[in-house]
Amino acid sequence: MSSIQAFIVSKKLRRALLACACAACAAGAFGAAHAQSAMPQWKGEGAVRYVCGGIGSDESNAMRAAMKDHPLALLFARADGAYLADVQVDIKGADGAPSLALRASGPVCLVDIPAGRYTIDATTTGGDAKSQSVTVGGGSKTASFRF
Repeated sequence: MSSIQAFIVSKKLRRALLACACAACAAGAFGAAHAQSAMPQWKGEGAVRYVCGGIGSDESNAMRAAMKDHPLALLFARADGAYLADVQVDIKGADGAPSLALRASGPVCLVDIPAGRYTIDATTTGGDAKSQSVTVGGGSKTASFRF
């Protein structure tokens, strides 16, 4: 193979690799955009906001993938492991930290809340209640409630 032929082959190989890299980036961007579009609407504003969902596989996958990006994630399930929705949640802050009351419309809630100690009270429509204390800050914290 002459040096000219080698140069042409090398140039074609670089183009092919660049095309593959561009396609991979586009696929990743599409996947991220798709995951974002599968998320329900956020509620609240400023330092305290939340989103609840996780009904349906796309929404559930998007919510679970986003858990690591938020200070607090709440999971709700029955004792047998089946997802549970329609849970009343009251998050009470200690030492002047903000408080939040919400109705979980799905089994997963992502909560953006300032660092601090909180007590989370969760009550099902059937009246079963659970409580947990958490310290938020320095990474994502998950509180799981099984009824």
